[in-house]
Amino acid sequence: MESQAVVFTSANRVEYRTITSPEPGAEDVVVELHHSWISNGTEGSFLRGERVSGDVAWRPGDPAPFPMVAGYQKVGRVLAVGAAVRRFAPGDWVFASMSKVTGMFDNKFAGHVSPSVCAQNSVMPLPQGLDPVAFSGLVLAQVGYNCGTRSPVKPGQVALVIGDGLVGQWAGQTLAQVGAKVVMIGRHPDRLARFARFGTTVLGGADNGLAAVQALALSPIQVLVETAGNARVPGDYLPLLARGAHAVIAGFYKSAGGADVQKSMEPFRHREISIDLVSGATQERLDATLDWIATGRLDTLGCITHRFPVERAAEAWTLIETKREPVLGVILDWPASRKSS
Repeated sequence: MESQAVVFTSANRVEYRTITSPEPGAEDVVVELHHSWISNGTEGSFLRGERVSGDVAWRPGDPAPFPMVAGYQKVGRVLAVGAAVRRFAPGDWVFASMSKVTGMFDNKFAGHVSPSVCAQNSVMPLPQGLDPVAFSGLVLAQVGYNCGTRSPVKPGQVALVIGDGLVGQWAGQTLAQVGAKVVMIGRHPDRLARFARFGTTVLGGADNGLAAVQALALSPIQVLVETAGNARVPGDYLPLLARGAHAVIAGFYKSAGGADVQKSMEPFRHREISIDLVSGATQERLDATLDWIATGRLDTLGCITHRFPVERAAEAWTLIETKREPVLGVILDWPASRKSS
């Protein structure tokens, strides 16, 4: 069947074009998209050719990961369901993640495509009466929720979030909800301003905000969440961490050759620092994140800075890559949203 999709055709080239999706099977749900949320970091590294799948970095000798249908999160209405589908019916509002496509480098990693052919286990019903756009970044919001709930932090303890992007925003919000005293280090004053109601913000520089955090004279840091993909940060901040503190590593790190893991972990071992590596999504976390958004404990709409008709996806990506104006959350609005308005 024919679909429209946002396709990365080669490094730094984006097209909105017609592609082919497979005919839906008995376990599939066909979704007409209304809105999809760009994952700036993950999708951007695919667009630059830095990944071949998920968290697997491209290495010399690997094939270029093109063409690829970008993305992994969207909302819309069900058009049709397979014979074995019982949870959904045409007309239902749903969130969907991965879709099936054909003719691409990876025919399973597909988000910005409509109609979307989705396995029913990658589709979730949306709460009635709430803005569906709020749930269109659910997978990425779940990553932030995962970062913020990994640590056994107690009310009043200090949590440091490195990175003011979407994952950092939602990790910080989650930590604030569980009572932590949150400090966010970032490089974008506009993004930091969006977080200011949840905690303290610090504009980082060449030292990733280390001197500014030291000047705050905080109690030892109990939780450090690294979302910016800077491998130096945990080591730089180690002297400020409490003994037995917790680090959550959520950034994507490009391939840089081999590493002596034992040697690099030694300083953390001596301080009894526990480390979590977070990636991907689970149904349990998606359910919890959806509930937190629905009940107002996570603010997603407040992170949206731009919306583009999907036909202008290339323009959206130019903005994200060049940052010619302050940008954070970017939504693509599909023709179905205009027909229903």
